[in-house]
Amino acid sequence: MTGQLANMAEVFGFPAELTGDRKVTLADSSEVGELAEHIPQVDPAYVFDPEATMALLAGFEHNRRVMLQGAHGTGKSTHVEQVAARLGWPLLRINLDGHLSRSDLVGRDAIVLRDGQQVTEFQEGMLPWALQRPVALLFDEFDAGRPDVMFVIQRVLERDGKFTLLDQNRVIAPHPRFRLFATTNTIGLGDLTGMYRGSNVLNQAQIDRWNIVAKLDYLGPEVEQAVVRGQVPAFTTLADADQMLAGMVNVAAMTRTGFAAGDLSTVMSPRTVISWAENVLAFGGLEMAFRLSFLNKCDEAERDIALEYFQRAFGR
Repeated sequence: MTGQLANMAEVFGFPAELTGDRKVTLADSSEVGELAEHIPQVDPAYVFDPEATMALLAGFEHNRRVMLQGAHGTGKSTHVEQVAARLGWPLLRINLDGHLSRSDLVGRDAIVLRDGQQVTEFQEGMLPWALQRPVALLFDEFDAGRPDVMFVIQRVLERDGKFTLLDQNRVIAPHPRFRLFATTNTIGLGDLTGMYRGSNVLNQAQIDRWNIVAKLDYLGPEVEQAVVRGQVPAFTTLADADQMLAGMVNVAAMTRTGFAAGDLSTVMSPRTVISWAENVLAFGGLEMAFRLSFLNKCDEAERDIALEYFQRAFGR
């Protein structure tokens, strides 16, 4: 996409020594036109992961198919949206839930009024609509898609993948600035833990068509604290806010260690830490906010373990 060149470190908030003088291309607003409404809003407080950002930029700049995999709450979908927002690139996000059908993606015949007459007309689905425009298409929860839906996009995963509309005997060539991304909790092998119920085992021939698979892990303690400060700025006005926030992030880290060791079946994600901070403001108490944000989600047999994590972090 033609447009203005900008320094990558300035656009994404990275240290200059990490990216050097690497440039990124910002979208030309004159080319975006009426699709401007699909450009995500910039979140100035968002913290980017360097490796995931590099992978997504390869997708935008070099037309690579990029899958972003990671645990819940790590900000996979938001990461794609915020990279698109910084680049000024229109983005269409589709959740592959169990109710999304093949006709939703491809299109269907519909009865419309033409000059007062009812006529049957083919209405394009989301996939052919996006293919013909300079937009990035994000398949969210990719591993939750139904098999009949997943095979619809098999050919599109190739860089110059053309899409055949059988109902119209028409072959659609993708727009030169069409891009394709996906987010997934698992890597297409299913979920044996029960943590992501509803995830499907994906066809490995399809997984092989993704050019880049990037992993987004939980953030480091200091970065996670910075994220919470950015998302809940009012929390920083509280007395001992820094000490409380350090303890909250410490509790989250212990739940993740406990889950990995099999002691806990519920994990506190960064999203939950943000909810905890918001609930501290809403209810005025750290302990009550902890119960409402996380403890009540835990199995009753495991709540003593979660309370022990709280006691370790806060001494009470």
